[in-house]
Amino acid sequence: MSNIPGDLKYTEEHEWVLVEGRYGRIGITDYAQEELGDVVYVELPEVGDKIVKGEAFGSVESVKAASDLFAPVSGTVIEVNRDLEDSPELVNESPYDDGWMIVVELEDESELDELLTPEEYEEHLGGE
Repeated sequence: MSNIPGDLKYTEEHEWVLVEGRYGRIGITDYAQEELGDVVYVELPEVGDKIVKGEAFGSVESVKAASDLFAPVSGTVIEVNRDLEDSPELVNESPYDDGWMIVVELEDESELDELLTPEEYEEHLGGE
């Protein structure tokens, strides 16, 4: 069974967000990195870019496939994990810690209510 931390919110597309006040740290779940296989490249937005909930904000390429990253929330990118440029494998090794992707300033905190709880995400995975 995939690792599903209890302090995160999830999307059905397997992104997670950690809410830190007005900010959201975003990455992909353990399940997503397992499905992708070895990540070889991560394409992310730039600081200052706006992302829109439900729209692609970047992509992850693995030896098996390329996959779009979908924004769990809307906001302005305030930080990008530059370590992934040289070490994309961090997404596989540590999807919830070192493998985070971006931090955004949340535009509308009510969007968080539309995301899955850890329990709902686990149920979602059970249905895959």
